[in-house]
Amino acid sequence: MPPLWPWTTSTPPPARQRQDFIIGTPDNKTETGREAALLVAVDQSDSSWEIEDSLEELARLVESVDAEVVGSLTQRLDHPMAGTYLGKGKIQELKELIELHEATMVVVNDELTPAQLRNLESALDVKVLDRTAIILDVFAGRAQTHEGRLQVELAQLEYRLPRLTRMWTHLSRQAVGGVGVRGPGETQLESDRREAQKRITFIKTQLSQVHRHRQIYRDRRSRQGIPVAALVGYTNAGKSTLLNALSGSEVYAQDQLFATLDPTTRRIALPDGSPVLVTDTVGFINKLPTMVIAAFRATLEEINEATVLVHVLDASHPNVGEQYRTVNQVLAELGADDKQAIVALNKIDRCGVGNVPPLEDIVRDIGLESPYVSISALRHEGFDTLGLAIQQAIELERDLQEMTVLIPYERGDLVDRFHSLARVASQSHDEHGTTLTGLVPVAAAPLFAEFRPAESVKSGSR
Repeated sequence: MPPLWPWTTSTPPPARQRQDFIIGTPDNKTETGREAALLVAVDQSDSSWEIEDSLEELARLVESVDAEVVGSLTQRLDHPMAGTYLGKGKIQELKELIELHEATMVVVNDELTPAQLRNLESALDVKVLDRTAIILDVFAGRAQTHEGRLQVELAQLEYRLPRLTRMWTHLSRQAVGGVGVRGPGETQLESDRREAQKRITFIKTQLSQVHRHRQIYRDRRSRQGIPVAALVGYTNAGKSTLLNALSGSEVYAQDQLFATLDPTTRRIALPDGSPVLVTDTVGFINKLPTMVIAAFRATLEEINEATVLVHVLDASHPNVGEQYRTVNQVLAELGADDKQAIVALNKIDRCGVGNVPPLEDIVRDIGLESPYVSISALRHEGFDTLGLAIQQAIELERDLQEMTVLIPYERGDLVDRFHSLARVASQSHDEHGTTLTGLVPVAAAPLFAEFRPAESVKSGSR
């Protein structure tokens, strides 16, 4: 039998003292009053994360919803099994571990398909949750504002909708029909699915209103000419602590995953005295669910509208390199990878202490591609250098060049990007695509270089 994470089969997991919080029924509890969870993962060769590190992060997520991790099981595969995620032999091993540790749920390190989820629960006879469900549960516990709660509910509904068949035992029963209500013979499942769709439509309408209000605020801010620096980064990297330190505000900041979900903006002064708006954004995480990105669209647009990004990295974290690349990947998915970016290596007061390598070794191992500054948000160190870096990045972003591009119709995403980045002077359409002329930030010009008409390039048009 393979060793359990992070304990061996011969060593029972240590008891941790926490307040009681139960996921599921009151009978499914450990001695600490929490559910006992087994972690399960497929170790894929193409993953940039070590499986132990990924499971460590999953354990923190599980503990964030007050469940207790009692062990883990992994299987080396090129890709998860289509129907059951794990192979038959590993499922049998997992059943033995469930019995050994009296586990009440299994948490899988990937997002499961509805079929995988259903088949695993049938084979294991315990509750099965995947990484996405746990992340959404953490989000639900962290959302404080009306907007945040709507965004989380939308993500949860869109996640649960294709999985309705496994969520309630009454769904196979026939509902009572009637004139003007439900058609005769309609199942409770169909009724529940229709109600979920109605709720999704309602929430999207509410969030579209939020989007309009945010856009009005951004337009007003743009007319004032005040640049925006968006704090982005992996969850728990110290973004909220940095915002508090820079602005003297008291945004909620704790040593926990996804401590804050709602964007907060504060005005500060740069070294030359000019103002800048600093916006804290929701943290990212490895395997961030796509429905979370979609649900938080209005919030994440703050990143796309920012003048410059400050990528806050926890320099002391053992997986700082993987976190750096994960955030860059999410930024690319959001279309914000062309923004001026400054890497703020945070928590440098921990570097070179204990098992944490010196800062120079960390920088070399990460292979930073962007300018970086070293700071400690907790001790207010390096803020002068960070302020100068933001000031210089804003000045560079304001360096505009005139550009004319011809974008094919199938690249409508680039037309939208041109509008969001440039000061558009004209736009026209013909059989070849959309022609746009405007002032584009120098830093973003390479994004459109291949779409410049030949005559524009020959004439030396900038």
